[in-house]
Amino acid sequence: MQRFFLICLIILGSNCAHGQSTEPNSFFKRYFAGSSMMMLGNFSSSNKPDFVQLNFGYRITSKDIVSLEAITWKYAWPLGIPYGKSLDDPKEKFPGYIREYGVALAYQRFLWKGLYVGVHALNAKQSFIEDSNDKIKNGYQLFMTYRSGYHISFFKNRFFIEPSIAVTHRLIHTRMPESFARQDNKWSKFFVGEPGLHFGFNF
Repeated sequence: MQRFFLICLIILGSNCAHGQSTEPNSFFKRYFAGSSMMMLGNFSSSNKPDFVQLNFGYRITSKDIVSLEAITWKYAWPLGIPYGKSLDDPKEKFPGYIREYGVALAYQRFLWKGLYVGVHALNAKQSFIEDSNDKIKNGYQLFMTYRSGYHISFFKNRFFIEPSIAVTHRLIHTRMPESFARQDNKWSKFFVGEPGLHFGFNF
């Protein structure tokens, strides 16, 4: 799924950037709503994340932005598996999947023109689901994303896209069921190089 998303990011990012304004603060608007192109992964033939995200943001100044992100998704492999042959290896799969529902608080700081850095703190409730579709435990995790990207606005700043790259970090999480923990403990709590492509409209 991550490979599929990376390809979409490259295609959409390269197509949308041409001929558009790169100045994030022209026709300044305080509010925005949007989502993530990661939802395209829901059309994948395998390891579908059932991912849904809705963002609502407020520009405190022309350089400082805060937003709330409502997110739900599921995953059947440990999040720390890097790109490579282990990414979708059946031997690394959980004996089921983890479903998460959460709300993230995000902060962005523009550094130069459309270039920005951001941090996202996702507070998520977890449900551990066995292959039999029986829920065996609930949990919690604080999932951090440290992101760097570029804001591209168009149609007189009515719409925007933000291609980005990120490091993710599972800062806090409750103890997993033993069968899930055996798989998860093999891998890092960090993932380096996660692509992102947020989009939205300003008002």
